[in-house]
Amino acid sequence: MTMITTTEALEAACDALLQHPYVAVDTEFMRETVYWPQLCLIQAAAGETEVIIDPLAEGIDLEPFWELMADERIIKVFHAARQDLEIFFHQGGDALIPHPMFDSQVAAMALGLGDSIAYDALVRTLLNRPIDKGPRFTDWSRRPLSDAQTKYAIADVTHLRDLYPMMVERLEKTGRTEWLAGEMKTLTSPSTYRLDPEESWRRMKLRKTTTKWVASLRAAAAWRETEAQTRDMPRQRVMKDDAIYEIANVAPTAPEQLTGLRAVPKGFERSSAAKRLFDKMSEALADAEAYAPKVEKPAPPPQGVGPTVELLKVFLKLVADEKDVAPRLIANAADLEKIAADDKADVQALTGWRREVFGEPALKLKRGEMALALKDGKVVVVDTKG
Repeated sequence: MTMITTTEALEAACDALLQHPYVAVDTEFMRETVYWPQLCLIQAAAGETEVIIDPLAEGIDLEPFWELMADERIIKVFHAARQDLEIFFHQGGDALIPHPMFDSQVAAMALGLGDSIAYDALVRTLLNRPIDKGPRFTDWSRRPLSDAQTKYAIADVTHLRDLYPMMVERLEKTGRTEWLAGEMKTLTSPSTYRLDPEESWRRMKLRKTTTKWVASLRAAAAWRETEAQTRDMPRQRVMKDDAIYEIANVAPTAPEQLTGLRAVPKGFERSSAAKRLFDKMSEALADAEAYAPKVEKPAPPPQGVGPTVELLKVFLKLVADEKDVAPRLIANAADLEKIAADDKADVQALTGWRREVFGEPALKLKRGEMALALKDGKVVVVDTKG
């Protein structure tokens, strides 16, 4: 294992990594007290090359690594990649998202190894290797790093390097390589990582749907997100969700309208941040109709659809067990409700490989062309057409 602390050493390491068809990648970061995650370590392994890159080293330029991540000739292998990709998207320049890529957690779902399997469990299951999780929650920003920290960090990618060909072989043998395509498309979509303050209201539950209230909620949430990004502070430290709801109820444009709100800190109404909130709220309410997002109340499910949903749940479990795949990779509860209500529902479960293994048979089940029955204590499919 090599510790990289200079740009020159990083260039050489990236050249060595690029000589292989794939590279395993992981990061260590801190985000408890900041909005933008602080990248503390980057680990990479390919072939015999195993490196830890120190992004906090004085004078280091990470451009060679970003170029490696952008190189289409090499597959980037991660486990539970979303947080790593979020960091790369915001730090890698030009909204970098590594491509092509492979996520071993998603692949594990396709191979029937469980929903969102933890990395240590995956390594233990496929490689029969234990992982010391002790250093996992240590302070990765402190220097020097301990031996335990560096051993833990590099193990994350050396195991991943060894897992990848094994998982690819299993996927190819079972004809499931393409099953990952949709999930990888979502993971590598820029929209997954854009943090537009004006869209932050979507994190909140809509307690009302009146135009003014929704506009106020959007304005309050956008104000908080902008403050969090500007001040590099977790959004909940700027203002709790309960306070955002109270602010949406009041729609304040002046200090006196904030006094007496239980969830809003005392004295906040006199701060410069409050002034920015009032400005944002005034701007939003100047034309609430135009500013408020269009929120449509979901149509209630057709009467009597409940038993169909329950039947589809049983069938989904049956298919998932039979195919040895995590049910969540095929469909979720919302998908089942939509399929129960509409044979042409716009859900992933009725497209591509999901339609083949589950969606089409589920529609046949709805139409009565097949049924579920108990045989020797097990649920089985019965063809009713004959």
